[in-house]
Amino acid sequence: MMKSKLVIVDDHPIFRGALKQALDGGTRSIAGIAPGHAVVSSAGQLDDLDIREAGSLEELQDVLAQEGDVALVLLDLNMPGVKGLSGLMLLRAQHAEIPVVVVSAREDAQTVRRCIEIGASGYVPKSLPVDEIRSAVRSVLDGDVWVPEDYDLSSDAAPSDVLSRVAKLTPQQLRVLMMLSEGLLNKQIAFKLGVSEATVKAHVSAILQKLDVDSRTQAVIAINSVEPTEWRTDEVA
Repeated sequence: MMKSKLVIVDDHPIFRGALKQALDGGTRSIAGIAPGHAVVSSAGQLDDLDIREAGSLEELQDVLAQEGDVALVLLDLNMPGVKGLSGLMLLRAQHAEIPVVVVSAREDAQTVRRCIEIGASGYVPKSLPVDEIRSAVRSVLDGDVWVPEDYDLSSDAAPSDVLSRVAKLTPQQLRVLMMLSEGLLNKQIAFKLGVSEATVKAHVSAILQKLDVDSRTQAVIAINSVEPTEWRTDEVA
């Protein structure tokens, strides 16, 4: 039987290893990362998985370039070079065909709702017991969208108009917008992307047009409205 290829993306190698072993059906607990949960047995293991690891979005891109048949990505939200939901947005823009499950220490309903609105196929708090994490992965591999049972995703109206406009951006335009939100100048963005300032200016013009705003400041306000409020003051992974 062909195994489903899965990539765990987290900048903490200990968590990656613990989660990999848990999904492989080992008895190791991830209690060090998710306090209060005991070691579970290997019953219900996902023995049809071929698991890869990546410590950053850049490493993930290398894995996806080498492996053309990835069935699922398990993505941590906060890693070096990634702020808030930008990593998820960029991954959905670049690889819309690959389901993404967010695995995060964040447990507030607003963050869960935003992730699902952006296109995540699931949201797994790191505090969940291992057997529930396995169940979530299996559910998404079977084509479902999975969130913990006690989350009501319908209780808050999402900014669908802003999300629909952001969805029109190309991956490169999304990168530029994220750098604008960090306060970078055109020449700094050009250096980071390895392009000319004229190219960056063209991207900025396209961003303003697609977001239907008149200035860089308004573009940053628009993208920040997608982010859960807590992201702006707290950097929990």
